[in-house]
Amino acid sequence: MRGILSVIAGVAALASAHPAGHTAARNEFGCGTVPSQAFLEAAAKMQEKEAISREGGNPTAQAINVQTYFHVVAASTSLSDGYLTDKMLSDQLSVMNQLYSPYGITFTLAGTDKTVNSNWASDGAELTMKKSLRKGDYKALNIYFQKSIGGNLGYCYFPDTVTSGSDDFYYDGCSILYTSVPGGSATNYNLGKTVVHEVGHWFGLLHTFQGNSCSGSGDQIADTPQQLSSTSGCPTGRDSCPNQTGLDPIHNYMDYSYDSCYEEFTPNQVTRMLSMYNTYRA
Repeated sequence: MRGILSVIAGVAALASAHPAGHTAARNEFGCGTVPSQAFLEAAAKMQEKEAISREGGNPTAQAINVQTYFHVVAASTSLSDGYLTDKMLSDQLSVMNQLYSPYGITFTLAGTDKTVNSNWASDGAELTMKKSLRKGDYKALNIYFQKSIGGNLGYCYFPDTVTSGSDDFYYDGCSILYTSVPGGSATNYNLGKTVVHEVGHWFGLLHTFQGNSCSGSGDQIADTPQQLSSTSGCPTGRDSCPNQTGLDPIHNYMDYSYDSCYEEFTPNQVTRMLSMYNTYRA
């Protein structure tokens, strides 16, 4: 199967720039991603295996440390053109570690580079940019902070079976709108949690509202309530599937809530991240 592009706000023009199987459609702060059937089937099989494992008792949690590379890609050395200060990057890493470490996942910054290229800064020539900047093996996380990415807050690639040095290997990673980092200017989305959401996709998590339905398999995670549609803001008590158990998971990092509303992953989401990481990255 082939990994799928994940975006927080998609734009159709991206589809032609990414490998086959990556699709995007325009949506105002919605998701333009359509996961491949192969990926959904793989997630369903993992869900079955994880359920059997839980029946046999709770396995010891595995600690993961991810070697992480930050790439700042700006149109100039001006903050308004996409350039980020070292403090902003340090704060972003701190947010990642603060929010993932309770689940046994930490990130070590293995390298930072800053590039001035107006085309790359606007998400032009994605593969060329990544072939020039990407570092590490397939279990290394590469994050590209860019001035603009087609109206997106961010997008990332799900884990997949890839060959080192292939185009799919280079595409892997997360592109992040630079104004979403801590201290950035993206109103309601400037606490650094866009990265937390997107890295969830890098670990193999779907959106909590996957499928936009009150029936069916949803995000293939047993302990996230069924959700008809994505959340906007932080609407306490929202229940888009009133005939199903549980309120909408508005505080879950894999919904579309404001940064200030994000608080958690579920235990089964953590298990899924470990399953995906061990299957495709480790």
